[in-house]
Amino acid sequence: MNKAFTKEPDGAEDDDGDGVSLPALPAGSRNYMTPQGHARLRAEFMQLIDVERPKMVETVSWAAKNGDRSENGDYLYGKKRLREIDRRLRFLTKRLDIAEVVDPSVHHGREQVFFGATVTYANARGEERTVTIKGIDESDSLAGEVSWISPIARTLLKARVGDELNLVTPVGVEKIEVVDVQYPAPKA
Repeated sequence: MNKAFTKEPDGAEDDDGDGVSLPALPAGSRNYMTPQGHARLRAEFMQLIDVERPKMVETVSWAAKNGDRSENGDYLYGKKRLREIDRRLRFLTKRLDIAEVVDPSVHHGREQVFFGATVTYANARGEERTVTIKGIDESDSLAGEVSWISPIARTLLKARVGDELNLVTPVGVEKIEVVDVQYPAPKA
């Protein structure tokens, strides 16, 4: 369908279906993801396509048979929800198509920071913080996970235990030191 006939603003296909836009990937880069993150997005895609969308199509079909659609709440809500599901499906399809799954366990035992590392670093005041470097679509700051394109991750990538780095923050440059680097153990 032509966008001229929809009520969605331009660029709506780039949000995640919840009205929250995720950061865009840097030009020419890949969508790095851990195997767990890829599996989680794939499971969400399958849930939407196999369960939620068919259920909502059935609801909309039932509601359409009830007569006046202009005042039919089930029909109006169902159509809106279908648009949200379809938008999320488009987003997931795009992100999964360009995903490059990287298994961080291949670096198990190394002291250099790569994608998927759990890094402990200390600032000049001796305060330590631990972050795990993950993909854009899977990082959760409340769980101590940062996107690989975040300033802290870009500063830490390729560093080794003991390296002193300059982290650029909104209040200035802060000296940090890499204290520890951990990777998940390989699955047997």
